Amino acid sequence: MGRIETVFQELKTEGKKGLIPFVTAGDPDLSGTLPILHALVESGADMIELGIPFSDPMADGPVIQRASERALANGMTLLKCLKIVEEFRITNKLTPIVLMGYANPIEHMGIEVFTQKAKEAGVDGVLVVDYPPEECTEFASILKKAGLSPIFLLAPTSSPERISHVTQASSGYIYYVSLKGVTGASNVNISEVATITDQIRAKTSTPLAIGFGIRDAESAKKLSQSADAVIIGSKLVQILEESSSDTRLQSLKSFVSEIRSALDGQ
Repeated sequence: MGRIETVFQELKTEGKKGLIPFVTAGDPDLSGTLPILHALVESGADMIELGIPFSDPMADGPVIQRASERALANGMTLLKCLKIVEEFRITNKLTPIVLMGYANPIEHMGIEVFTQKAKEAGVDGVLVVDYPPEECTEFASILKKAGLSPIFLLAPTSSPERISHVTQASSGYIYYVSLKGVTGASNVNISEVATITDQIRAKTSTPLAIGFGIRDAESAKKLSQSADAVIIGSKLVQILEESSSDTRLQSLKSFVSEIRSALDGQ
């Protein structure tokens, strides 16, 4: 059993909800990402989504778009992103790392080369936003053979056919987009989320994580009722953007700890 499956099993046994923060590799600077990852774990993160910066992040709102721009300007690359994971694994062998990004950098490297390097670095799962499951059977198969989890998105607009495709192709967890829009939007309909997640759960036992639109402890707590974990990205990236180099880790830890306490009912 891989790290992702182990964490979800432990959460289920303990009756807890998972917390999955997202940050962009190389933002706000190259040297800051590794300390940020460790700070997230110290504050209660169960696993981490690490964004691979891309010049045209079509699913992301302005906050994460700016993070990608800063990271690319800093010289962040896919290889350097994998190096950060490798360095993280020196002292942390347990917390799952999921790479989240777009197809272009991965295809430029080559799918098989990327998969091998990701495995060697200690990556646990990969979510490629613009890889629909119907069109990347080969990629999902290569990932699974290497012991990595291919993770796919579902949304309020997903058809029953798309839900079936994703539940069959995914492993690790399924990422449910809680709203119609880009990352950082705030128009989440809680009852609609509950209805659709019930439909997804009827088709699969793969854990379900909800992201997009979660910006505070209250929204995290409410949406966690329909999922096994919540994913928070834009708010964390905004905190990093607005904090000084001296205060960003503490600001990040304070926010993540608040979400952790809300999920744990404290």
